[in-house]
Amino acid sequence: MRTHDRGTQTVVERVEEVASPILWALGLELVEVVWIGQGPRSTVRIVIDKPAGVTIADCERAHRALSPALDVADVVTHAYTLEVSSPGLDRPFKRLEDYQRAMGKEVSLKLRHPLDGRWRLVGLLEEVGEREICVAVADSREGVAEKLSKRRLVRLSRESIAEAKLVVKV
Repeated sequence: MRTHDRGTQTVVERVEEVASPILWALGLELVEVVWIGQGPRSTVRIVIDKPAGVTIADCERAHRALSPALDVADVVTHAYTLEVSSPGLDRPFKRLEDYQRAMGKEVSLKLRHPLDGRWRLVGLLEEVGEREICVAVADSREGVAEKLSKRRLVRLSRESIAEAKLVVKV
């Protein structure tokens, strides 16, 4: 992250400060701001979401609203490219809201430490709390037919999860 001339606030923090209320007014949520490159080849990538999912039209509306606002706020003092996109179905969860949105859906979890010899768990997200989640996973000790019907509940601290994301089925 680059520090802008305005004290210790980074460009990313300044973009978040300007973009959040604008996106909220459009019924959208700011997921992430990423600063890529330097100088006039810089890109400010703004990732947005909403409960029903983001459409191309949402990205266009957000871009039209954010571009002049960022210019007026003089967030970046040189030429840059502004990108507005959806986070994608298989994006890693970053916030509590990401986990909450996935309640009742199949998730893939990459663990920081193995659990019963497994580094990855796949199961239905049953509970989400501030500090821990509960996932119904197929019992690896069962045969293939039983795995589909027999699941066991596994409670994990969110800190023990290196990466979590939805399982996308095509």
